Amino acid sequence: MAHYSPILCVVGARPNFMKMAAILPALQSGPSPLPVRLIHTGQHYDEAMKASFFRQLQIPEPDVDLEVGSGSHAQQTAQIMQRFEPVIDREKPEAVLVVGDVNSTLACSLVAVKKRIPVIHVEAGLRSFDRSMPEEINRILTDRISDLLFTTERQAKIHLTQEGVVPKRVHFVGNVMIDTLRRILPQAPSSAEVLAREVPHITDFPREPGSYALLTLHRPSNVDDPGVLEKLLMTMRDVSRRVPIIFPVHPRTALRIEQADLGFMLGGGLQRRGPTGRILQLPPLGYVEMLGLMAHARVVLTDSGGIQEETTALGVPCLTLRENTERPITVAEGTNTVVGQDGDRILGELDSILAGKGKAGRVPELWDGQAAQRIARVIKQRFGR
Repeated sequence: MAHYSPILCVVGARPNFMKMAAILPALQSGPSPLPVRLIHTGQHYDEAMKASFFRQLQIPEPDVDLEVGSGSHAQQTAQIMQRFEPVIDREKPEAVLVVGDVNSTLACSLVAVKKRIPVIHVEAGLRSFDRSMPEEINRILTDRISDLLFTTERQAKIHLTQEGVVPKRVHFVGNVMIDTLRRILPQAPSSAEVLAREVPHITDFPREPGSYALLTLHRPSNVDDPGVLEKLLMTMRDVSRRVPIIFPVHPRTALRIEQADLGFMLGGGLQRRGPTGRILQLPPLGYVEMLGLMAHARVVLTDSGGIQEETTALGVPCLTLRENTERPITVAEGTNTVVGQDGDRILGELDSILAGKGKAGRVPELWDGQAAQRIARVIKQRFGR
């Protein structure tokens, strides 16, 4: 009998795009392809950046765009739920597949489970054990109501079973983010090409491989408190005296810098260099541009979960500007070191890296570019005809 009910695949924010770029073709390929429908909640509301990511990652245009946009966590989650419910009623899906830990992940999972639609969670079982992080709440709750849970590392299954998840629902498959990284990396521009394109008027900034640090900041714990943000920016000025920094500025961070009147610390605007002359601000970049800068950086300083994984896969030293990580395998086996917000510790770890004493790391188990194929096999066995 033909199989008509689709799998609804949900994306909402930038990290979701990289994961779904690997999952969609895997579900639709092979001798028993599954019908899928791509649902974009619109949680990531910058239209230009969304278009760039979809084009670069070769993701088809979404079948449905809920166009939710920004708002508080409660507002955003509620809006997604209200707009996703009619989609479920209309599509009558076989299952709803969600990825990661953003508000869209939890909101769509809640609607599905209340409609008695199976939930599939990709990147399940990651834990920071810090419930002040909204993402941690999203992860915990999504995992508890999911029917199929796909993990990126073996420790995740231990977390899930300790929380009461039935072990047979959990499948260790590897990391779909790395599937996409491996596929796109040959297309990534060099750091010199990125800077020539983004700041053609600045020709004397270091851009050779290994000559710069890459910085990203966006987490509320780092950018929402003006005192914390100022302290971090002061530390970054000290970092830049040791190694020049390329800083693609997240829209949220740019707004917080402006609200706190801290632009003077970085030069006052995008595409300019700060007081030391060694911090170069860029506007938000597409995936391939960020990948090119990351692959050729001497060190990456970040509060992003995905970048911790990508630097480990690339073998690039990473300093995580958080007090904890939900991706401990990047610390235990990879190139990541968690340094928090302490300036002395950040500079001490940086000096070790610049002296050639940073972590060499290794690529974790099953981060081999085939995670999406493993996921697809399990889903087809469960939902195929």
